[in-house]
Amino acid sequence: MKHSHPAFEAVKPNIGSSFTSLKFLRNENIKSHVWHYHPEIELIFVCGGSGKRQIGSNISYFSDGDIVLMGSNLPHCGMTNENTNNDYEMVIQFKPDFLGENFFELPEMQKISALLEKSKAGIVFSENIKKQIGQKIVAMHESSSLEKLVKFLEILDALASTLDYRILNAGKYYLQTQVEDNERINLIFNYVKDHFKEQITLEQVADLANMRVPSFCRYFKKITNKTFTQFVNEYRITHSLKLLAEQPLSITEVCFESGFNNFSYFNKTFKQYIQKSPSQYRKEFNFLIE
Repeated sequence: MKHSHPAFEAVKPNIGSSFTSLKFLRNENIKSHVWHYHPEIELIFVCGGSGKRQIGSNISYFSDGDIVLMGSNLPHCGMTNENTNNDYEMVIQFKPDFLGENFFELPEMQKISALLEKSKAGIVFSENIKKQIGQKIVAMHESSSLEKLVKFLEILDALASTLDYRILNAGKYYLQTQVEDNERINLIFNYVKDHFKEQITLEQVADLANMRVPSFCRYFKKITNKTFTQFVNEYRITHSLKLLAEQPLSITEVCFESGFNNFSYFNKTFKQYIQKSPSQYRKEFNFLIE
């Protein structure tokens, strides 16, 4: 099994534009499954479909209408190889200085500047803002030249003005500042991705990282701001959310398909992360899409 550090992605602006605006139809964005980074800030709007994603050390389940903002050089990828059935995905990429080195230092840009600073840890926006901003992103993409730029600044201003968002990596997790650790941490992330349905021991991953268990535990907590057990549980719970939403499996089957070998522990962990039981989550999800 081959492992590599996050791949660098070279991003080219659209012709005649200072930033990149792309619309990927179903399954066109083949790079989304590759663990990668780039100096451009990235705004993503998903229309239709669902799946898993990893942004920094955060693993979460995304669904129709999700809007995410990721800062410069924050590694990310879609974590599934399966078809997520997105109708389309809007991706906007721009360098922090795409309008000039000091543009976002202007008084009028104070809110947007604060938003871009927060994006270094990844931001996901809530239901209240998604529909409104999603429509604006689509309209912006279909505009041309100066109108597109003006609409993009309006989108950033709207995102900067809302309080309905969640920071994805708490406690200043910036993988890009630990370039020398990229390969090691990526080995660990990929190992969890490939083996989460199996039993994973600290001894196994510590050996993979060429470290003793106590040193590995301290190292992983320092890099990701969470314990390795928390990271694995988060990955498994995220996978269970996808199964509960998309597959006609029983709760017990979801438990074991997600890598848990104890149903009581699965229920307890699920409630800890999601604040509701698996059956409640499925019932509420089905109600929302009806």
